[in-house]
Amino acid sequence: MKARLVRLVAAFALLLAFMGIGASGASARTWNDGLSIWASDKTLSAGDEVRGDVTVTFGTLTCEDGAIIDGNVRTYFGDFEQLNGCRVGGRVINAFGDGDDLGVFSLPSVDVPDALSENRKIFSNLAWDAVVVLIFLLFPLRVRVALERVEKHPGLSALAGAVALVAVLPIAIMLLLSIIGIPLIVIEFAALLAGIWIGHAAVALLVGRRLYELIRPHATPSPLGALVLGLIVVSAAQTLPVVGWAVTALVWIVGLGATVLAFMRESAFRATSGTAPGSIPANPA
Repeated sequence: MKARLVRLVAAFALLLAFMGIGASGASARTWNDGLSIWASDKTLSAGDEVRGDVTVTFGTLTCEDGAIIDGNVRTYFGDFEQLNGCRVGGRVINAFGDGDDLGVFSLPSVDVPDALSENRKIFSNLAWDAVVVLIFLLFPLRVRVALERVEKHPGLSALAGAVALVAVLPIAIMLLLSIIGIPLIVIEFAALLAGIWIGHAAVALLVGRRLYELIRPHATPSPLGALVLGLIVVSAAQTLPVVGWAVTALVWIVGLGATVLAFMRESAFRATSGTAPGSIPANPA
């Protein structure tokens, strides 16, 4: 009886060992064309193998015991942590000469699809900011009027923006039910997007001007310079993990409302806001 029990325990332990080996083998990863790391941290675990060179740009790569890198490892303003048991077939090169490979330099080989997937939010913000700058260059006068609206009537701009966002869906449904108004739905959403872009430019321009005045009180920034500075600050706030969504919502709502007010004469809402007359000229055509 005891011998049978011992055999059962031994067989069960052997089965668990085989399961563990299979699980560890299944989790191993292989990169056949090398590996590029862009502005992120990555770890190569036991069983992982990189068949080719590794490039680390503005990031950190940790190579643990049992991991294999067949080629060279190049870092560009990044770090490579090689733990005991990590095998590197080539050399570990700091491209900007920090270490034994002083003077070794070559352009980083960046896998563009991997970089885009790992930094999608950053690239999307850059693309959005580029469109905002383009809108400012195309419609500078309209952005200036929206800037005056958001600067003098921030509360009214927020209210107008909230009403505009709420009204988008009902208007689209009415156009859809009217059949003949279906093509106007596309125009409506295009106008909404253009309004958000113009308002975003106005808010960013205001932020950039205020920040520039704090840094250099006696200097006047160029409109484009203030816009770029404001976009940098706003984009940085939008990437914050907890309040980033709130910053985006605030900029969109206030900016959209300022754009709506920019297409109205101030006399139409001066009584509501209680602002003294004569502060803003007549709306441009």
